[in-house]
Amino acid sequence: MKPAETIEHSHLDAPTERGQRTRRALANAALELMQEGRSFDSLSLREVTKRAGIVPAAFYRHFKDMEELGLAIVDECGRGLRGMLREVRQVGMPTEDIVRRSILIFKSYVEANPQYFRVAADRHGRSPMMREAVRHEVDRFIDEMVGDVTAMGTLNHLSPRTLRNVCDLVVNTMLNAAIEILDLAHEDPSIGQARIEVFVQQLLILFVGAAAWQER
Repeated sequence: MKPAETIEHSHLDAPTERGQRTRRALANAALELMQEGRSFDSLSLREVTKRAGIVPAAFYRHFKDMEELGLAIVDECGRGLRGMLREVRQVGMPTEDIVRRSILIFKSYVEANPQYFRVAADRHGRSPMMREAVRHEVDRFIDEMVGDVTAMGTLNHLSPRTLRNVCDLVVNTMLNAAIEILDLAHEDPSIGQARIEVFVQQLLILFVGAAAWQER
């Protein structure tokens, strides 16, 4: 079963308010443990339920296993951020303004939700299902960006394959910046602003290069 299918049919869709609170408590418990420096694949069901104040047996009324909990967290992380970034791309601003606003939105989201980017780090973790889930979520960011850039018409000279490669580079450049953004939160604001300008320039270089690219 693919990660997206698992998420869509997850126990997260259960309708009761009490069930939703319990699932949220379990997800928050896992995220809290990860904020303390743990990787998701090192967490046990018992310690997550203990942190959530729930007996282990109750876990299975909401998730099939720990991996299904992880998939739901990945889906939740991506859904909110994707929506905000798409709104910026659909306003019709110049490329530089879109890039700058996207970076600032991403920075704010990372700082407000640092726990989610611990999960994103599991694209290199030990769990094959979690690695695939994170890759799938990254692919969704890329696919949506391809659609938006195509609609904008700014890189129409590129083949679909080349355009997707450009969007892949943009998305992964931003994702790789997440940990640095969290580290900068504890630095002098001027240092953080300087790094934001670096991130903006890196993405603009990608777009300038893409605009000049000639298909072979």
